[in-house]
Amino acid sequence: MNIYTARNIELNRMKTDNIPDISLFRHHTPVMVRFNDIDILGHLNNTVYFSFYDTGKAYYFKAVRGDSMDWKRVDTVIVNVNCAYVNSIVFGDSIEVYTRCMEIRDKSFRLQQMLVKMPEMTVMSVCETVMVSFDPDTHKSTPVSGEWRRQLEAYEGRSLEA
Repeated sequence: MNIYTARNIELNRMKTDNIPDISLFRHHTPVMVRFNDIDILGHLNNTVYFSFYDTGKAYYFKAVRGDSMDWKRVDTVIVNVNCAYVNSIVFGDSIEVYTRCMEIRDKSFRLQQMLVKMPEMTVMSVCETVMVSFDPDTHKSTPVSGEWRRQLEAYEGRSLEA
């Protein structure tokens, strides 16, 4: 076994060790892989993954917050995003974004997302995002509001206290 084969085996093991159980996710929404999303190598360009994850977050927040979500007054901001590319997405793949809230802290909450190829239910990518509550007038972080906390916990059906 050469160094490249050993490294690929290690990378594949790392990828599969960090894939969450899909049954933990209540929310999922389809996204469309467009022809112009494909790069010269024939797979989904890495920047498009983040666009898909943003779409998933938007529909998740709409499901969680309903009419109380004010899209004109942003009160959360992304402070960290980590994405693991597990399998290549190609044109023609049917993809859904799975989204859940993992935990809520004093001023932040952590989301976990996956891009899943349908109908095989193959995980193509895993993403974790830390979002901070934010006052748009002062541009400072604030504690996660009781409303956000209640709505996230009600939707997820469990306590999200870290």
